[in-house]
Amino acid sequence: MENKAVKPSPQKSTRPKSPVPRTQLAPDHWIESAIDVLAREGVAGLRVEVLAKACGVTKGSFYWHFKDRQALFDAVLERWKVGRIRDIEKSTAVAPGQELAQLHYAIEVYGASRNRKGMAIELAVRDWARHDVRAAAVVESVDLYRLECTRKLFVASGMTDAEAKSRSLLLYACVFGLSLMHYDQFDDNPGDLKQRIAERIVAA
Repeated sequence: MENKAVKPSPQKSTRPKSPVPRTQLAPDHWIESAIDVLAREGVAGLRVEVLAKACGVTKGSFYWHFKDRQALFDAVLERWKVGRIRDIEKSTAVAPGQELAQLHYAIEVYGASRNRKGMAIELAVRDWARHDVRAAAVVESVDLYRLECTRKLFVASGMTDAEAKSRSLLLYACVFGLSLMHYDQFDDNPGDLKQRIAERIVAA
């Protein structure tokens, strides 16, 4: 009888399996997710457990990047501040002689109908600032920067400094105030109404 070679049975590897790596979101992902929640739920919604669940990760991923919840708060405020200042500069940068047209553009840009999410974030941060000194300091710095940029436009268009300050404050009081009001039924053409208001604010 012929002897057949018997194949050795494969040996099971004794090396330990590499652990499946846990998902680690980048800090920017946490910050952007937090800003989305802030816009919808306000600062009370910024809870680590809720954010982690929404992102599909464990709380450990959060603490990999942030010391605590306050560190996330600080990062959100800094992101908002940097973004606001960048947008302010973009909406108020203008060639000489075009200052009044740029002021009209700034009023239009800040209209809630054009940027509902941005306005929702803005209002959420402002509500946050009513109860938190750090948020209040950030909001104040952004407001002063806004007012100064538009003041310069009014001055460049020929107004006195005192008048320019009044118009600058009036401009932002108007656009943020309108974002809180429901006035679509007040006039047959709300768009024309807002344009007439802008003309009064900007007119020399």
